[in-house]
Amino acid sequence: MLKKQVLKSKPVCKVTFTLPEAIKAESAYLVGDFNNWDEQSTAMKKARNGHFSVTLELEKGREYQFRYLVNGTEWHNDWHADKYLPNPFSGDNSVVTT
Repeated sequence: MLKKQVLKSKPVCKVTFTLPEAIKAESAYLVGDFNNWDEQSTAMKKARNGHFSVTLELEKGREYQFRYLVNGTEWHNDWHADKYLPNPFSGDNSVVTT
């Protein structure tokens, strides 16, 4: 799930990415354009309720492709993404628009 908050004081949009609760995870990373698809740089934190999430400040007026990497091997999309685009691995990437 995506939650967006546009900041008036800066040219950024705070986006909270939350792993869909149906996905059972021990670990989760947010991987996308904003971190050069680095599979280890953006760890998601597990809340007390068991949901994984992370908040990023992204430049306004852009689109970012992303996916969730769960348990080090499973790739998942966000079911509430703004849209989806095909990737070169016979699947789709989630897209968030800021």
